[in-house]
Amino acid sequence: MSAKNVYSVLSRPVVTEKTTIQKEDNNQVSFRVRVDANKVEIRKAVEKLLGVKVTAVNTLVTRGKTRRMGKNTGRRSNWKKAIVTLAPGEDVEFFDALENLDELESAEE
Repeated sequence: MSAKNVYSVLSRPVVTEKTTIQKEDNNQVSFRVRVDANKVEIRKAVEKLLGVKVTAVNTLVTRGKTRRMGKNTGRRSNWKKAIVTLAPGEDVEFFDALENLDELESAEE
């Protein structure tokens, strides 16, 4: 896999209430990935870009929803989500940064 391909596999992290619970309970992180990426490519990309050890990769394709704007109908594109299980003791820093940001915001109130 070339360096260009590694950077194009992962699109962005998926940060929702459910993925935050998965991170805390099961040490899993979720990413939006290319539709044509397979589990091996996703594993190599996460290990290389984030410097963590991956134990498992689960993928699912979220089908695009039909949306209406007045009388016109459109369709959102399909996208693939990868749920990556990290080895025990491994951690991803950008999720910790989000948690610290939440703590700072609640302290200001």
